[in-house]
Amino acid sequence: LFRSITTLHGTDITLVGKDASFEPSITFAINQSDIVTAVSESLKEDTLTHFDVNREIKVIPNFVCLDKYGNNDNECLKKSHAPNGEKVLMHISNFRKVKRVEDVVRVFDKVRKKIPARLILVGDGPERHRVEEVCRQLDTCDDIKLIGKVKETEKVLAIADLFLLTSETESFGLVALEAMASGVPVISTNRGGLPDVNKHGFSGYLSEVGDVDDMAKNALSILEDETSLAAFSANALKQAAKFDMKRILPLYEALYEELLQKVS
Repeated sequence: LFRSITTLHGTDITLVGKDASFEPSITFAINQSDIVTAVSESLKEDTLTHFDVNREIKVIPNFVCLDKYGNNDNECLKKSHAPNGEKVLMHISNFRKVKRVEDVVRVFDKVRKKIPARLILVGDGPERHRVEEVCRQLDTCDDIKLIGKVKETEKVLAIADLFLLTSETESFGLVALEAMASGVPVISTNRGGLPDVNKHGFSGYLSEVGDVDDMAKNALSILEDETSLAAFSANALKQAAKFDMKRILPLYEALYEELLQKVS
């Protein structure tokens, strides 16, 4: 007897699923699954709003393997990007419109006018040309490095002082969690699952989408004071620990056990 557990991650619901040609098949797959999970309360609500779902959806968040992070200190790499001890801000994404990477550059521009700073942009995608255009407009190109796609992001995250995530929406915000697992505080928007991941005033700050002034203000409040930076860094790691694989994986194992008992 075939049994299935379906996990909803994000674009399968928020982007692909809203396409009229895909909606019927996704609705069918959800309703025919024995157990359905979503990675955040926000994604669960989006699913119930946009699809004719007649099943319970359990929320089990994404997880991170903490053991993979925090042991990648590379002073030489940091000096190569920030030779004079500048603060390193970082963003990682697929450079799609929903990520609003232009806002990252605008936030950084406001920060660098107050303190010595560098921005590292990791990834690539359709909006890269627009990002480069904004860099030229703001005359920030000398202080920004676009390093393209990186397979082992934990190695570059280890040199960051602050992570910026300016997305229009995130079903969860796994990259923010990965940053926090590296002890890097996060400045993010307050959409989707991000408030569950990034605790406002603790692991970082949340702002409205597009409010680059508020994001810059919050970034400076962390970076301008070493004591504040150290506290937020420690708190980011504490927040990430709530999503450690050792805590989340047993929740999935319990679901499989539940399903196996039903079969037997």
